[in-house]
This record gives sequence, C-alpha cells and structure tokens, in this order.
Amino acid sequence: MLILAMLWLVFWGLIALGVAVLFNWALARFIEALVPPIGRFVELGGLRLHVADSGLRPGLSEPPLLFIHGLLGQLNEFAYALATRFPERRVVLIDRPGAGYSQTANPQTLAEQAKTVARAIEALGLEKPLVVGHSLGGAVALALALDHRDRIGGLALIAPLTHLVAAPPKILGELARRGRFACWLTAWTFGPVVTLLRSGVARDMVFAPDPKPARFWSLGGGLLAARPSALLAAARDVLTQPREMPRMIRRYGALDLTIGVLYGEGDKLLDPERQGADFCAEAPGAELTRIAGGHMLPLTRPGETETFIRGVLARMTPKL
Repeated sequence: MLILAMLWLVFWGLIALGVAVLFNWALARFIEALVPPIGRFVELGGLRLHVADSGLRPGLSEPPLLFIHGLLGQLNEFAYALATRFPERRVVLIDRPGAGYSQTANPQTLAEQAKTVARAIEALGLEKPLVVGHSLGGAVALALALDHRDRIGGLALIAPLTHLVAAPPKILGELARRGRFACWLTAWTFGPVVTLLRSGVARDMVFAPDPKPARFWSLGGGLLAARPSALLAAARDVLTQPREMPRMIRRYGALDLTIGVLYGEGDKLLDPERQGADFCAEAPGAELTRIAGGHMLPLTRPGETETFIRGVLARMTPKL
C-alpha cells in the first residue's frame, strides 16, 4: 500500500512538473512576443550571438563603440536612451552569452564571454572600439582587456563589477548554490514567477534613488530576465565569479589602456568605493567620475552617461 501511495505521489509530481515547465515555456514565448529581437544574429564558434549594429556609413568618427550589458540584462537597456546619442559613430550592442537572445557560452565564465566578444569584434570588423561595459558587463570588459588587449582601444565602465560582492541577488544566489538538476528545476518551475513577483523589490534595489524609466519592462527589455534560460545563465554568471575575480584583480596593475569609471553616488547594488575607487587605485590610468544616481545610469541618466563616454573618448584619442 505504501509503495502504491509513493508511486501515486511520483505520478502526480511528474504531472505537476510537466505543467510548470509547459507554463514557463509558454510564458517565455509570450515575453519574447512582447520584447522581440531588435538586431541580427552572428554565428561565432558555434555560438549564436544577438547584436544590434548601427552599421558602417561614410564619414563616421573613430573609434566605434561596443556596449556590453550587465547581469540579467540585455542590449535593450542601451538602445532605450543611450545608444542613439552617438550618431557620428558606429555603435554595436551585444547580448552577452546566455542573456537576451544570445546562446549560453560553455562554460559560462567571464573569460569565455570575453573570448566571444573578441570574436565578435573581429567578425564585425570593429577597429579598436571603446568598450562600454555596465555592471557585470564591466567585468566582461575587463576580462576582454586583460586577455585580448590588442582587440580594443579603451574601456568606459559604468557601475562596473570589479571585485567580489558578498551577497548576489537572492534568487540567483539560491540557484547558484544548488546542483545542476536542482538549479534547472527551480528555473523551470517557480523561478520565473518569483522573479516577476520580486520585481518591485528589485526595482527599488537596482534603480533607486532614480525612478524606474517608463516602459522599462517592454522597451527596456526587463521582461526578458524572467525566462528560465536567462535565470540559468545568470546563476552561472554568479557561480563563476569567486573563481575568476581574484585572478583578475591580481592583474589590474598591468592594464595599459585608457579606462574611465562612472558611478552613481546612490548605487545600492554595488559599492562605489569598493568597486569604483579601489579599482581606480589599482589600475594605472583609470579615472573615476561620480554623479548623483543609482545603478542603472544608462537608463536613468543617459545625458550624464553620454558626457562620461565622450570624456573617455577624448582621453583615448591621442593613444590610438
């Protein structure tokens, strides 16, 4: 009788799992219909990367700009208000591996993502771009500068992750601590719903003290973070940092390119002192700019962010 009851529970458990997976698959398709790709796809070493490229036109200024977004983000965060402010240059936005509409890297490490970006620079014919990295995208940009220095001309880092953080976002920390199957199970069952339910708390942490921009979930692409594939890739992003960041930190003193760092004084997600000031003390030639605002400066303060990027371009030009 006990065995029969257990088999009955397993049966209904599998039914519930199937329903949850089907629901989240349908939810992901619905989200993708609301926030479709805005760029094109490039095949790089067996990995499909989603990029939005303003293209080559006569009379463009050099260098081009290459934008890399942060954790649980995607390229719409730059397309929303910032990328169009540079009509005189070629502007390329990249969905990091595993994010937006790009396939997940194997392994999903900072070094592997930097290698993918280096391949994209070559495939797209970008000549020594200024790499603009936001948040975790800043860490990928630093890995790019450390491992593929010859491909880039400089770094403009916006609220970058430069050192380990003690507490990653709660849902991602929970996913990262679990085994591979448990992580998959969470992402494909209650993970997306929990992400959407916690969006208000995340908004207060990520955007404050600035208000959330209008239509961020659609035009800014925020909804894409609630898909199971995005949660799994972001959990792997978190998992790799304790192994990679210490090795990167030891190499900051060898950075030999123009680097600008922008931080909002009210950033509640990353510490401007630890992640900004301490990094600039370790990296030769890195200069820190502080402004009012929170973590999502490309969305909330595009004008001041544009001014910062143009300042890095002005410092970078004599070195090209």
